Amino acid sequence: MKISVEEARSLALKSQGLLGNAGWKKNSLKVIEHLGYIQIDTLAVVARAHHHTLWSRSNSYQENILDTLLQEKKVFEYWSHAASYLPMKDFRFSLPCKQIYAQGKSHWFSQDRRMKQYVLDKITAEGPLQSKDFEDPRPSSGSWYTWKPAKRALEQLFMEGKLMVAERRGFQKLYDLTVRVLPPGIDTRLPSADEFAQHLILKAIAAHGIVTAEEIGYLRGYAKKAITKNIRKLLKENLIMTVQVEDTVYYTTQQLCETLSNLDARKEVHILSPFDNAIVQRKRLQRLFGFDYMLECYVPEHKRKFGYFCLPVLYGNRFVARLDPKADRAAKTFHIRSFHKEKGWKITEHFEITFEEKLKTFAAFNNCERMEGERLFIFENANL
Repeated sequence: MKISVEEARSLALKSQGLLGNAGWKKNSLKVIEHLGYIQIDTLAVVARAHHHTLWSRSNSYQENILDTLLQEKKVFEYWSHAASYLPMKDFRFSLPCKQIYAQGKSHWFSQDRRMKQYVLDKITAEGPLQSKDFEDPRPSSGSWYTWKPAKRALEQLFMEGKLMVAERRGFQKLYDLTVRVLPPGIDTRLPSADEFAQHLILKAIAAHGIVTAEEIGYLRGYAKKAITKNIRKLLKENLIMTVQVEDTVYYTTQQLCETLSNLDARKEVHILSPFDNAIVQRKRLQRLFGFDYMLECYVPEHKRKFGYFCLPVLYGNRFVARLDPKADRAAKTFHIRSFHKEKGWKITEHFEITFEEKLKTFAAFNNCERMEGERLFIFENANL
């Protein structure tokens, strides 16, 4: 079955909760369960990625909601393709990755087994602890590559599944034994390779509408063979199907294809986090949307084209611009450092009105009461 690029984009964005209405968007836990994860990030130029991503699906979202979900043990922290909040109901599907680390894989650094045992014994005896609770007499710059031995051990034990994040204080992790963090009744059976692969396949399709095999296995090389095998199995059982978009074959379901005739045509504006689930796979973003995006805070200043923390601007089913903002929460001021529209796209009156309204709500979400910078007003300098 062939579908148009326009249909493919709309289906992908509807599945992500960025186009049209979806009942699950009203509940932050259901958003995380539907998307599969929410990436955690330390950058706070504007609202951190995990809060920003949830706000993009529901503008009524407030930051305390995610903190409450963690405290109530409805979500937990672990690694998806990066550090993330995941639904507690999917806990057992974090076990294959943990098993790999428990069998000897190291997380970033070589392992110090004596330190790991010391950390485990101390937490067992004293209860939940932060990295700072383990003294280290050596001076440190605080950079990740100069982590003290205890912090390295904490992260390794976390990746192995022996420790979990019980809560965060400020933005600092508080670790405890997994058996003391997990709520009662959670399924802790290790899924088979086939179970795990089918979970990844069906979860990816539900969250993204259409996906390639490469996208399903993104940064999960250990599951690649099982994913390929189970794609064939699910195709044979008619639980999934293929669609072709130009020269690319994607996987989806019959149920999702039936929604193509009823896709919402309204043009909403979204200002997305660089780590939003819809755009985190840059190759997919380029192939499906023709949008070549890079977060330039990792690029030397003289090589930046769009700004330190440029955010993609989505209008309907097209990425039309990039916004480089900064929230000064102390001064309650939302600074707009630059705005760049995509080549070949003309700003319309509807976009201007809708975008300015979105900017106001985004500034308010960032606890800012006013906006300054390259005009809100933006449009005078947008090279129309």
